[in-house]
Amino acid sequence: MRIALSLLLIALPLAAAKKPTVVQLETQLKRLTEERDDLKQRLAATEKLQQEAASAKQARDLARSESEAARKEVEQLRASLKENQGGSDAILKELQEAKQTAEEARAEAGRLRTQNESLQFKVNAVPGEGDLVLLGEDIKAARPVNLNRVTPHLKGSSFFAGHPKGVVVVNVLISEKGDVLASRLLQGLPGDSADAKAANEACVEAAKHLVFDPATSTDGKTRFRVWQGVGFYLD
Repeated sequence: MRIALSLLLIALPLAAAKKPTVVQLETQLKRLTEERDDLKQRLAATEKLQQEAASAKQARDLARSESEAARKEVEQLRASLKENQGGSDAILKELQEAKQTAEEARAEAGRLRTQNESLQFKVNAVPGEGDLVLLGEDIKAARPVNLNRVTPHLKGSSFFAGHPKGVVVVNVLISEKGDVLASRLLQGLPGDSADAKAANEACVEAAKHLVFDPATSTDGKTRFRVWQGVGFYLD
């Protein structure tokens, strides 16, 4: 069966020509495990920061709404007092309470605005060397070094008999050094057959052996970790 590879999202690099030793594999496994744990912590921190920023924004908007409502209430009370020069203790009390509410709302809005600005600064901070980033206009995607030499190893007689065809897309985590730290299925072959599952697993495994020029800043001075997609075309 002829297998052709085509890059779908952004593809990934090839495996080393020389077979690694057991010690090298164990060292690499240890390093990848440490990087994986570090990545999980970074992702958790980023998600928490984004949630905090969203909560702060909601609280700020609520405070603004309450402050505006209090201001309008104060204006209405002032107008009412002007029309009724004599006034009453009850109206004066309501006015004082409204003023206090407005002041508290403004103070809370200021506090939340400061907190939100601080969170936004953290979210928008320029990423450093090795940080996990999302691909965008300010990030140059990782470039596969030799995608054409990486071929999924398809097993099983039933697979060769069935000849499943189609595109399998694998998402890979590329380190700032261009190594593939993790791979996961993004889009598999249609159906739940054993042949399709075997082909999907073979592509996920093959993606681990890709090598890249890492993703960088637009000026090329800072290298980042990124998730990118690579497509395997099975024909």
